[in-house]
Amino acid sequence: MWWARILGRGGSKIREIQNTTNTRIQVIKGNPEAEIKIFGNKAMQTKAKTVIDNVVKKQQNYIPGHRVDIIAFQPTVGTDTSANESVTDDQPLIDWDQIREDALKWEKKKWADLPPIKKNFYIESATTSSMSQVQIDNWRVSLCWKENFNITCDDLKDGEKRPIPNPICKFEDAFQSYPEVMENIKKAGFQKPTPIQSQAWPIVLQGIDLIGVAQTGTGKTLSYLMPGFIHLDSQPLAREQRNGPGMLVLTPTRELALQVEAECSKYSYGDLKSVCVYGGGDRDGQIQDVSKGVDIIIATPGRLNDLQMNNFVLDEADKMLDMGFEPQIMKILLDVRPDRQTIMTSATWPYAVRRLAQSYLKEPMIVYVGTLDLVAVSTVKQNIIITTEEEKRTHIQTFLENMSPKDKVIVFVSRKAVADHLSSDLILRHISVESLHGNREQSDREKALENFKTGKVRILIATDLASRGLDVHDITHVYNYDFPRNIEEYVHRVGRTGRAGRTGMSITLITRNDWRVATELINILERANQKIQDFIQSGIVGTYINMKRLD
Repeated sequence: MWWARILGRGGSKIREIQNTTNTRIQVIKGNPEAEIKIFGNKAMQTKAKTVIDNVVKKQQNYIPGHRVDIIAFQPTVGTDTSANESVTDDQPLIDWDQIREDALKWEKKKWADLPPIKKNFYIESATTSSMSQVQIDNWRVSLCWKENFNITCDDLKDGEKRPIPNPICKFEDAFQSYPEVMENIKKAGFQKPTPIQSQAWPIVLQGIDLIGVAQTGTGKTLSYLMPGFIHLDSQPLAREQRNGPGMLVLTPTRELALQVEAECSKYSYGDLKSVCVYGGGDRDGQIQDVSKGVDIIIATPGRLNDLQMNNFVLDEADKMLDMGFEPQIMKILLDVRPDRQTIMTSATWPYAVRRLAQSYLKEPMIVYVGTLDLVAVSTVKQNIIITTEEEKRTHIQTFLENMSPKDKVIVFVSRKAVADHLSSDLILRHISVESLHGNREQSDREKALENFKTGKVRILIATDLASRGLDVHDITHVYNYDFPRNIEEYVHRVGRTGRAGRTGMSITLITRNDWRVATELINILERANQKIQDFIQSGIVGTYINMKRLD
């Protein structure tokens, strides 16, 4: 057989050809014909084909109809093909070039009939456009805002940078052409935009992707919802003719999803319909709500399935990564149109969130309020108590028994079992509490939150489930019974109080097991202008911190 010449005794010839051409060759034996497939880059494939042709031509029983197929494949540089004994086996091989080509064709076909989308709805007011650079700079720094509320902006687009839009000073500067939005704002009694809103609205209304980083309780939700309403209501294609919802908001927890839905309902615009999709809820009812036709879906990644949307919001992006939702987010994006506008909000800016932004956003701008360094809100006084595990119950009991009638506190614990045990212990001591954690039925969680919000119960014992999206303005204290697993979560916990211009207090119990976070905690306290001398001088923890500072 002519192909036997190519193989050589014991496969020696084909190994020689593979080594000299740096390719991988498969001979599919036939009688009398055979099929030869070559894998490698284009130049290597051509060289190997020439060598094989020359070998075959020297064979006396040369069969002109022999086939040498070149298959596009990853270059085989650095692979030991001589040790690969399967090259002569009749095994199916993966044609990656064909797969990629088919995928591109499929994606092009999938999005071929998309309805047109309009993104830019921003009409700059005369007041905003006439701002001098001095006025702009003054507005973005603490002359107009509380301490640590400076506004910083940047264009992350490669190449030539776009001008950062001037900030808006009044609601009319952003929404003068949208009276229904203005009416909702007046009903809410807002006096002026928050720092993140003043700079984010001109960007989002233009259809530009945005990364918004600001402390908890600073108005991030409305920074994307208000422009989202306008985008949805003002598209060239009527809503009833669109193929599915136009806006998706992804959040890490059910509580935050329900919070965003409440904001949607409160400030809704143009008869827009929204639905909240989350695990633990009535699955069939949620599917029915979506199938009836909605404009906005607020969802947790675990429950959301295949939907097609135009705008895409990742709210509290760092928490979603921390909870392992990235695979679900990637799957969801397969069904979100590629020319979408994407907005990402977070209270912190760790590396994982930066990587997420690079993957999902296209040429975004970034607006951050204060600093990208981790910092707790300055309106909260942070107290640290050095203690032991055995003394924790005494500390918390003393605090709760001495609460004033106007106090309202969230007690954060590390585990669900701790929440249950602590709740039971306090109830036996005739202290009225509610608990919130992932093992409770959704109806029980909602009831606990409602009782806490309305003041029926003034003590909520919760896991970090409540550290995001729990927007209860009259919380006076945060009590960290257990220190969280990372310093970012500590910042989010503290941010549950001192919201919407109010002041608050956090109390944190620290034991020997928490020494690992001591230096990071000192940095947080210093940035928030907290008194740290007592903490530094507190026994062995102070010694530990000072030793770390000397390293």
